[in-house]
This record gives sequence, structure tokens and C-alpha cells, in this order.
Amino acid sequence: MSEEFRPDLYTLTDEDGKEQTFELLDSMEYEGETYYALTPYYEDGQAALDDSGAVIILKSEYTDDEEIMVTIDNDEEYERVGAVFMEKLNAMFDFDDEDEE
Repeated sequence: MSEEFRPDLYTLTDEDGKEQTFELLDSMEYEGETYYALTPYYEDGQAALDDSGAVIILKSEYTDDEEIMVTIDNDEEYERVGAVFMEKLNAMFDFDDEDEE
């Protein structure tokens, strides 16, 4: 009997205290730091289809020996890391524009 696929889900709280659940797409070590690529998670299939498919990238930091995910404030760092993630994600999911007609 095979184990059912379950995505890695994280419930994150923004600066306003609003919680949202995200699915982990990928994580990587880059230039000595750990980064995570996440996308909003919806249990409702239609809500997932209606979503823009945005990918957010967060950085790992440690506070009191506890790992937390934080936004990347440096635009240059965000662009560099984002480009690496998009290359990886495109290769992982084999996006192909030829399928669209």
C-alpha cells in the first residue's frame, strides 16, 4: 500500500496578524543561506484555479534557536534568489509553452 501524497504546508502570519497557508514548492541553500519557495495553498480546487499562481520566496533566520521564515528586504538578493528558484522550478515541472495553443 503506497503512502498518500501530502504537500508540505506552512501557516504563516503576516505583519497584520493575518494567517495564510502555503505549500512548499522547493528549498535550497544558496550563498550560505537557506531559502524557501512557497505558493498559496487552497483546499478548494476552484480557489486554487482562480489564484494567480504567485510564488513567494522567504529566507531562513534563527531566533532563540528556532528557525523562522522572513521576507527578503534586499531587492538585489531577492532577484538573484528568485531567478535561481525559477530555473529550478521550470526544470522540476517541465513547463512547456508549446502545449498552449
